[in-house]
Amino acid sequence: MEGVLMRGRDAIAVALRHPDGRIVIATERLDKGPHASPAAKWPFVRGLVLLYETLVIGTRWLIRSANVQAEEDEVELGKGSIVVMLLITFAAAIAAFTLLPLFISSVATSGSTQGWAQPALEGVIQVGLFLGYLALVSRAPDIHRVFQYHGAEHMTIHALEAGDPLTVDEVRKYPTAHHRCGTEFLVILILLSIFTFSLVGKQEPLVMIASRILLIPVLAGVGYEILKLGAKYRHNPVVKVIMYPGILVQMITTKRPTDDMIEVAITSMEEALVADGNEIPAGSTDFDRSPMDLGRPTDEPESPDAVGTAKPGESPPLT
Repeated sequence: MEGVLMRGRDAIAVALRHPDGRIVIATERLDKGPHASPAAKWPFVRGLVLLYETLVIGTRWLIRSANVQAEEDEVELGKGSIVVMLLITFAAAIAAFTLLPLFISSVATSGSTQGWAQPALEGVIQVGLFLGYLALVSRAPDIHRVFQYHGAEHMTIHALEAGDPLTVDEVRKYPTAHHRCGTEFLVILILLSIFTFSLVGKQEPLVMIASRILLIPVLAGVGYEILKLGAKYRHNPVVKVIMYPGILVQMITTKRPTDDMIEVAITSMEEALVADGNEIPAGSTDFDRSPMDLGRPTDEPESPDAVGTAKPGESPPLT
């Protein structure tokens, strides 16, 4: 909420726009835990690490960002309420995007003798629900702002990859879509699930439900490898066509940001570069920033892996 998380090689950096107008920043190391294992770089396993980052690290920083925005109202999410909220959210997501399409497609094709009919219809329903959900939530003002920050993130990455200085004017030249976006990863997962479950075919209800849940890690591992290959061979016309649906979906999940949002994205990128020991492009803007107060997010003790960071060009504090 009101910020950007950038993932570096060995650390993530977060920059948020505080309700009082300040930019607050923090970093978290990724060279401990699952990321420290040599297996984390193995093909198909690294996709599971990405899934872990999305579900665990991403959710943790989403909650922290929400607490920063709630500081004005002196509201704080407790550990118990967070756990309950996440359990309800995951249960609702599995029910809406996995079990509901399975149920509707099974009923609709109950008289069909074609084994591919049920999974094909299931995939069509999944795609429709996915796009419909994104289009619906994007109309909410708060989510629209999240999608603007998402666009600012991608534009900043484009500028860095082009070798431009990280300034608002330079960043604004670039599109909001990016071929390594997590949205594209989700699109690949949906397409993979359609193909995989067409091979599984129509089975007993419990078998079909279990396969949809248990194969999620497998599909994530395969999907990540496809995403990497797609990024590597992006100039190939065939690959462009195959990966293009992910770019189209980003027309929903990314929006053109305001200048102050780009400032936050640039700050996050600069902190990520510093945390990884890389140089910030010459001519980049050094926006004022201050360390984030990490004592508020939950009633848990502060993690030693999450620390405030220094100004660009200085060595970030280590634990």
